[in-house]
Amino acid sequence: MFDFIRTHQRLMQFLLLLFIFPSFAFFGLEGYSRLTDDSGVAKVAGQTITKEEWDAAHRQQLERMRQVYGNQFDSKIFDSPQARRAILDNLIAQRALGAEVVANKLVVPDQVLQQSILQIPGLTKPDGSFDNEQYRVLLAAQGMTPKGYEAGLRREMAVQQLNAAIQSTAFAPRTVAENLSNLNDQERTVQMLNFKPDSYAAQVKVSDDMLKAYYDKNGARFETPEQADIEYVVLDAAAVAAQAAVTDDDIKAYYEQNQKQYATEEQRRASHILITVKKDAPAAEKAAAKAKAEGLVVQLRKNPGDFAKLAKANSQDPGSAENGGDLGYFAKGAMVKPFEDAAFSLKQGEISDPVESDFGYHVIEVTGIKPAAVKPLESVKAEIGAEIKKQIAAKKYSEMADQFNNLVYENGDSLKAVSDKLKLKIQTATGVTRAPNPAAGPLPYNNAKFLTALFTDDVIKAKHNTEAVQTAPNTLVAGRMTSYKPVAKRPFEEVKADVQKAVLQQEEQALAVKAGQERLAQLQAKDDATGFSDAKVVSRVKSDGWTQEAFNAVMKADTAKLPAYVGAETQGLGYQIYRVTKVEQPKTVDTARRKAEQEQIVAALSQQEALAYLDYLREKAKTKLLKGAAAVSADDAAK
Repeated sequence: MFDFIRTHQRLMQFLLLLFIFPSFAFFGLEGYSRLTDDSGVAKVAGQTITKEEWDAAHRQQLERMRQVYGNQFDSKIFDSPQARRAILDNLIAQRALGAEVVANKLVVPDQVLQQSILQIPGLTKPDGSFDNEQYRVLLAAQGMTPKGYEAGLRREMAVQQLNAAIQSTAFAPRTVAENLSNLNDQERTVQMLNFKPDSYAAQVKVSDDMLKAYYDKNGARFETPEQADIEYVVLDAAAVAAQAAVTDDDIKAYYEQNQKQYATEEQRRASHILITVKKDAPAAEKAAAKAKAEGLVVQLRKNPGDFAKLAKANSQDPGSAENGGDLGYFAKGAMVKPFEDAAFSLKQGEISDPVESDFGYHVIEVTGIKPAAVKPLESVKAEIGAEIKKQIAAKKYSEMADQFNNLVYENGDSLKAVSDKLKLKIQTATGVTRAPNPAAGPLPYNNAKFLTALFTDDVIKAKHNTEAVQTAPNTLVAGRMTSYKPVAKRPFEEVKADVQKAVLQQEEQALAVKAGQERLAQLQAKDDATGFSDAKVVSRVKSDGWTQEAFNAVMKADTAKLPAYVGAETQGLGYQIYRVTKVEQPKTVDTARRKAEQEQIVAALSQQEALAYLDYLREKAKTKLLKGAAAVSADDAAK
């Protein structure tokens, strides 16, 4: 997608942050005049923004980010002077917008406000009415009253109304959109001449000084990561269940109390011939259908072996007629009541009289019977034992988890106490690193939360136990280090072969680039297609198989005069020269995509209108940055 559309996406994200997360939009404060007023940090439209309001907005933003990112959130991101200043700038923008709402007397009607509140999830009773009590409870949990919340919501909706009015003024001329879409679709026919690094291997002379210099400059490439040998214990449902004692009497009692789980109902297999007739059909139609069914019964009782043949010829049930009327095995509850009653009253091989249902008249033959049965205790003994252990473990886990936490903490220099008391095996692992190792798989210790707790100063230096870390539901892990190796640079002699390979590649790349650039200069002076590859077509919407460097070079090439030549270096792959021989528009275009692009352009322009309007409002509101803001920022910077 072209750069104009990327601008739209950035602006959309920007305004979403402003209006959905109202403490996060970032505006520059350059150019604001400063006043000396120790009681506030900024003044907008004659109103002061206090330091307390600024701090509160900062705390709210931190809480929002914690809710979104959980344990991955790093509060230090918002502790910088730049972040705090951005939050203040957003408060300024809100005040400026609010002042304009008041000046323009924009009002949100009660009905519109009510509809917005009614759309809040979770506030509808089963009968469909609004749950006022739950509404108050939810607001109270956030320290708000209905009156205060509704006043704030009304202001926010008015601001959104103002913003929508400004954005609706944007207009993109059709020719602008067409020109941009044409640029997007434009196809360039290109040939390539490649200067590969390995072609220059014979020209490279590598000295020991070059190797040593590379080693010194790129030391981080030859470091071994910090790693540790550890021991750890795991408390999970399996560990608890393993300690649960289950007797034969327990299993027998469970079996007798839950016998239905191990029983199968009687099942019957039947075939039928259906003569359909509507439930509300005239009596004459019903009589005719019944008479036909009775005639079939007479034939079948004389020749039972003809059931399948007669079903194919006469049954009006499309699902079974082709199968000779066979319906397979079924238990009670699977068929309509009249059919079921008849099928379960017949003997195997017996043919019923016509049976009336809502579908018409059925002639039924029972072709198989599977009697009800109960699995013997011995066949399900292991299954029941495992289920009982599972239930015991679920009840006992919470109690053992408390013990696990206490024992790990109170006996901080060893895992023996928790191992002995809770009968947990002390396991070991070697070469454990700070980050999870994908190759190790889902092992208990190979967990980001546990590794974060493991690689702390207290565990590394004092050899203390980690805290008990929940790595999964009903799973606690605690560990300690038995040995620790910090980050270390491998000796030069040990990595010399790797250094030599890297230097060789670096020098080969440099020679390839030099040769390619020299050839490019020659070709730009005099056209010569010798050595170039077959032609390929590339466009901004068809760039598969092209590196970013190559694509950018080709699409930026000046094609006023063809053929045009450009070059691009691709790290590790040498240098490529591209010969652009043709530039044209495709014969067919994607009209749906072009329409979407037109809409995106209008949206981007509308966002630009909104941003420009905010700049105007800040000036109109005579925004002043007060001395208090500078003082707070200086304090933050000194931390």
